[in-house]
Amino acid sequence: MASRVKSLIQYFGLSDGIKIYLNLKIKEHGIFYSNKLKSHFKLRANTPDGYTFRQVFVDQQYDIELPFHPLTIIDGGSNIGLAALFFSNRYPKAEIVAVEPSKYNFDTIVENTKNIPQIKAYNNGLWNKDIFLRITNDKGSENAFMVSETTTDSLGALPAISIETIMKQQDWKTIDILKLDIEGSEKEVFELNYEYWLPRTKAIFIEVHDQMRKGASKSVFKAIGRYNFSFTMKHENLIFINEDLL
Repeated sequence: MASRVKSLIQYFGLSDGIKIYLNLKIKEHGIFYSNKLKSHFKLRANTPDGYTFRQVFVDQQYDIELPFHPLTIIDGGSNIGLAALFFSNRYPKAEIVAVEPSKYNFDTIVENTKNIPQIKAYNNGLWNKDIFLRITNDKGSENAFMVSETTTDSLGALPAISIETIMKQQDWKTIDILKLDIEGSEKEVFELNYEYWLPRTKAIFIEVHDQMRKGASKSVFKAIGRYNFSFTMKHENLIFINEDLL
């Protein structure tokens, strides 16, 4: 309990940190305000939003020291945008693209980031090419949606977007942080068509999900192994740093 309150005070400041802590003890949902973020953010009832909030702001799993100052960030598998909010505060000059396939989650990203113009939200699934996907477990947890390829006219079809396409749309020369928590789709993302964006990516924070997509970690390590990345870990995330871009 003491460490949780300390982390919230450290991040949000004394007044907001205590308010948020007390509110979360009563209920892990509602509308919260942060002077530090200069924004309201919403945690929904009967969802894992409270758990995601603790990962980002209590455990601070993306509080990773980097040997450069990030200006371009992709938040892949953004859920309700909490990591994007964290990045926007830590790197106020960065452009951030938050990508989320679930419309329910995406609508909450829009609500949570509406006052932060540096965050651009995409209602897409990340993939290795620009096709169409469908959510295969739409009755599952809101922080664990999985996708697979489908046809344009299929029920529930949603557009996929590749990392290369995002870079070109944004006119980015490099991706400074690529955060990926995409519930197994990392297998496909690192399996094909990574030759353009991967060597132009400075840092990757990724959670791998072999339990959801067999061979996901093998795909990630095989692709990254072609380039000069160093490796460490923090919490559930593998951290890769491109030594050639430092």
